[in-house]
Amino acid sequence: MPSAASGILGAMIRTASLLALLLGLAAPAAAQPVNEAIGTWRLTCATDRMTDRTACTLIHQQPAERSEPGRPALAFEIIDRGGRLVPAVTARELTLDGAARGLLAITGTVQLRLPPNRLIELPCGLEGRSVICAQRGEEAARAEAELSGADRALIRVVGTGGGGSTAEPVELPLAQTRQAMERFRRLVPPGPPTPPEAPLIEPRELLQRFRQLFN
Repeated sequence: MPSAASGILGAMIRTASLLALLLGLAAPAAAQPVNEAIGTWRLTCATDRMTDRTACTLIHQQPAERSEPGRPALAFEIIDRGGRLVPAVTARELTLDGAARGLLAITGTVQLRLPPNRLIELPCGLEGRSVICAQRGEEAARAEAELSGADRALIRVVGTGGGGSTAEPVELPLAQTRQAMERFRRLVPPGPPTPPEAPLIEPRELLQRFRQLFN
């Protein structure tokens, strides 16, 4: 019965084609880079094609400190700390020349206030080639909660030990922060718990560690 056999073969081919089409539709598409403005924030994401891991940054569109000759740029960011999205002041991917001229000026502590709430101390540390100033532990929960509803941030960089500075703080307006945090969280799952906070590193030791990265 050649006609019956042909009909069965044709049905099998159509079924296989339909299955291949459905599998193709179900296959995950390559993640596209993200570059979005959300209120006063800029969200950028890129996916590593080798690991399929997505790395995102959520940075305020204005700098966290007025620019000065010989000092690295400081940014106001929202970063993941132990599953919490917390405010941070950062100087990322410093060069050795930039570190030699400016790293000592920003190591120590950053003062952050999200009015009407009280001041928060952000201890600074070296992570790779970046200086990250952010809270951990119980204070991180407070910082996350206050940040999401704040309409402005006051930021002042002080010296090692956190005392003595009376410079006028930089004021940054905040808009759509909660939406930006929710968008960030949809793209990046919560990170692992952070280790216990390390003691503050003296500036000379911090600079020495940074130099070792270039050896």
